[in-house]
Amino acid sequence: MPPLKTAIVGAGSRGYGYGNYILKHPDEAQVVAVADPDDYRRNRMKKLHNIPDENCFTDFREMLDKPRLADAVIIATQDKLHVEPTVAFAKRHYHILLEKPMATDEAGCRMICDAVCRSNIVFGVCFVLRYSPYFRKLRELIHSGVIGELITFRHIEKVGYWHQAHSFVRGNWRNSAESCPMLLAKSCHDMDILNFLVGKKCLNVTSFGSLKYFTAANRPAGAADRCMDCKLADECIYSAKKFYFERLNSGAHHWPLDVITSDMTEDGVSAALKNGPYGRCVFACDNDVVDNQVLNFLYEGNITGTMTMTAFSNEVSRESEFRGTHGEIHGDGNKIKVARFGEKEGTIYDVNAESQALSGGHGGGDAGLMRDFLRAVAANDQSLLGATPQEMLAGHFMAFDAEKFRNQQ
Repeated sequence: MPPLKTAIVGAGSRGYGYGNYILKHPDEAQVVAVADPDDYRRNRMKKLHNIPDENCFTDFREMLDKPRLADAVIIATQDKLHVEPTVAFAKRHYHILLEKPMATDEAGCRMICDAVCRSNIVFGVCFVLRYSPYFRKLRELIHSGVIGELITFRHIEKVGYWHQAHSFVRGNWRNSAESCPMLLAKSCHDMDILNFLVGKKCLNVTSFGSLKYFTAANRPAGAADRCMDCKLADECIYSAKKFYFERLNSGAHHWPLDVITSDMTEDGVSAALKNGPYGRCVFACDNDVVDNQVLNFLYEGNITGTMTMTAFSNEVSRESEFRGTHGEIHGDGNKIKVARFGEKEGTIYDVNAESQALSGGHGGGDAGLMRDFLRAVAANDQSLLGATPQEMLAGHFMAFDAEKFRNQQ
C-alpha cells in the first residue's frame, strides 16, 4: 500500500525526531503537513519533508480548516497544549500519536481518552519505553516463570544532574503551574513501564519528595544571576556557560543544545545564555518542581514495589530489580541478569548489543513506537500498539495519586 500521509503539530525537538523516523522510512509514511508558530521549526520541517507552502501552518486550527490532509497526526506541542488539538483532530477522525503526558491534569486526560474512544481511531501516547528491545525482553523474562511468582520490585530513574538543570530547573518543565509536576512530566514513562512489566493493576501508591537543592538557600556566595556574568562559572558543576559551550565546541549540536538556540555559533549560544532562561543560575530560577521523589506501590496479587526519581546522578538511566519466589532479575538499561536461587552464576542478556532494532532515542523505543503506530494505522487496529487508551491513562493517574499523597504530607 502507499505510504501513510502524516501531519505534525509541534515541530520542536520531539516532533522533529518522529519526523526523522519518517525520513528514514519513506516506504511507511510521508509528512505532508506541519503546524508550528515558530518560523525556524516550521520551515525546517517544510524543507526536510518537501511540504508545499499551502500545507504549512502557524496554528493547528488552520490545518483543521482544510479538507482532511492526512491519515494520521503526530501532536508534539508543549504539555499544556495537548487537549485542544487532540480532541479536535479526533473529531475529524485523524489517527493520533500524542507526546506524553496526555494532559497536565486529570480532567484533560479524561477528555482526551473519551474523545479518542468515541471517534474509534488508532491512538497512541509516546510511552516509548514500551517499544524498546530492552524493556520488551525484561517483560518477557518476568513473565516466563524463570524467577517464579513475582513478589516485589525496585526501580530507579536517574534523571542526571545536567538534565535536571536543563529541563527541570531552567527549562520548560521547571514550574508546575506552567507545565505540570515533575513526576508527570518525566516519570509518567516509568508509571507506564512498571504497569507494562508487572502486567497487573496498581491498587495504591504513596509518595514523598521535595525540591531540596536547587533553591536560593543553596546559592554560593558571590554567584551572579546569570552564568555568563558569574565569576564562579568555570568551577561550578551547574554552569550553563561550561555545559552548553562544551556541546557547541564538540559538535554536539542536537538536543539539548538545539533547545536553547538554532544559531550554532559562539555568538548564538552567548546571546541565548545572556538573554534566555537557560543562562540563569540554577539557584536563581523560578523552578518549584521536585529534585528527588520516592514512591511505594501495591499491585493486584499483593505485589509491592518502590521507585526513586533523583536528579543527583552522573548517568541518565533507569535500573530495575524484580524479585520472585525462585530468583531475581536485575536490569541496568542495557544488560539484564537473571539469577535463580542457588545458582552460582546467573544468565546475562546483553539486549542492546544483541538487538538489531536500536536506532533513535530511548534505546530504540522511539523507532519502535513509530513503527508500531504506523502499522496500527495501516491496519486500523489499535491492538498492534499493545495498549488501549485506558491502559495508557492508568500511568497518568498513578502520577496524579502520588502527587496528591506527597502534597498532603
